[in-house]
Amino acid sequence: MPATPANGKICYIEMPATDTRRSADFYRRVFGWNLRERGGNEISFDDTTGEVSGRWVLGRAPSSKPGLLVYVMVDSVARTLELIVASGGEIVQPIGADAPEITARFRDPAGNVIGLYQEPA
Repeated sequence: MPATPANGKICYIEMPATDTRRSADFYRRVFGWNLRERGGNEISFDDTTGEVSGRWVLGRAPSSKPGLLVYVMVDSVARTLELIVASGGEIVQPIGADAPEITARFRDPAGNVIGLYQEPA
């Protein structure tokens, strides 16, 4: 299914990586993102909705301190944090810091800090 075109919609993300394969495998395992290889070290992704795509890029500093902070919506922040740690990521802000919102933040294998968000029940 093609993405929905809309003025102002965020549609593409370039994520810094030190090893594109390692980053791609991490995000596939943790979030189930679909991967596409374009040859060489270029690996692109589509999120689980097919609405956001992007790729991992070498030679850029990781977003290791939140300035612009992207959040990924998940069914369970607690379960996702377990997958993150098991897949080589690190928790940098546990659940509860943004209460009553259900959020957390993690550092991926390349050093990028990303947020997690869970819809309230």
